Amino acid sequence: MTPAKCSSFEEFWPLYLGAHRNAGNRWLHFVGTVLAVLCLPAAIVLLEPWLLAAAPVIGYGLAWVGHFLVEGNRPETFGSPAWSMRGNFRMTWRMLIGRLGPELKRLETPSDSVPS
Repeated sequence: MTPAKCSSFEEFWPLYLGAHRNAGNRWLHFVGTVLAVLCLPAAIVLLEPWLLAAAPVIGYGLAWVGHFLVEGNRPETFGSPAWSMRGNFRMTWRMLIGRLGPELKRLETPSDSVPS
């Protein structure tokens, strides 16, 4: 099933994670998301409206670098923008609290595993 044809976010989530198997890609998403979120209060505190415009450029920019140059795939943003953003925030939060590993492990197939 393609992400655009999913009928729920819970159906989309495993596909989203599948497009983020590479740890380098996930970390670029994490850094981009954290920096983008930090731009919002910084814009208010520093009275710098350009930071509001910088937030999506930083967030999407790093994520897209992760997809095109690290993971070698197409960002889910193009097919399912709302669910992709929700997936990104869920992935970032679970990385932050150390709970993403078990979900990635469930997706792992024998071809993804590193031989012991």
